[in-house]
Amino acid sequence: MAVLKALVVDDASFVRDLVKRTLRQRFPVIEMTEAPNGRRAQSLMSRNRFDLILCDWEMPEMSGLELLQWMRADDYYRKVPFIMITSRGDKSHVVEAVQEGVSEYLGKPFSPEGLSKKVVKVMGRTLQNAMADSGAAAPGADAFRESADLLTRKPAPDAPAPAPASRQERGGKLVVAAIRFADSTLKCVIKDITLTEVRVIAKRDQVFPGILDPAVVDMEVADGRMARLNGYVHQLQAVDKRQDTDFVSVTVRFVDDDPKKLEDLSHFIAGFRR
Repeated sequence: MAVLKALVVDDASFVRDLVKRTLRQRFPVIEMTEAPNGRRAQSLMSRNRFDLILCDWEMPEMSGLELLQWMRADDYYRKVPFIMITSRGDKSHVVEAVQEGVSEYLGKPFSPEGLSKKVVKVMGRTLQNAMADSGAAAPGADAFRESADLLTRKPAPDAPAPAPASRQERGGKLVVAAIRFADSTLKCVIKDITLTEVRVIAKRDQVFPGILDPAVVDMEVADGRMARLNGYVHQLQAVDKRQDTDFVSVTVRFVDDDPKKLEDLSHFIAGFRR
């Protein structure tokens, strides 16, 4: 049976597990290896040959962009598909990744369907033939036809990033935030935030995520930069005991191990508690 080898690179183990689970369920011919940062990925790639790289951008020791630059200078990896999976979806970052030779760009948080379509798009007939040789059900023909508008031709993020958490109303007042999920954005108010999680209150009339759904919390830190924290939904709870309550409490637990992101989060918390 033909086997394809993929390397999943992300400093958040939760994200690596989600990518691996999706690929394992939908593409059984893909054998997966993982790495917590670009430096470890580079070491693995120097000793092994992979057919597909799925990589985060912001990681300690070596970023996804630096790994991509190293890849494109290597004889073997020059043409190997590279999917950048990241919360950095603004146009300037997309263009920068395209200029360095990224094959596809997938914004966090992502759905299994969105990830699968990107894999099908970059692997093309190689994946289709491997699935056919193995006797597994081939990915849908529609997915293979969705090859138009590759980012290498028309750079564009998967979705525009929502407005960051507002800092104007801190100091005892409301701090408005927007948390992104794969298929929706939740407008909410931050009730509490620590280095490990954030608890928000949102009106019930919105589309709510499910438990364990991936999430991205966008925050504006002291110098005006955007800090994007990856996480997952840890808890959903009614604010009061009434069945017709108008508000729901959502707790998102952070999964990033990047020291820079933890520093940004610390600055945000300090400002929040003033």
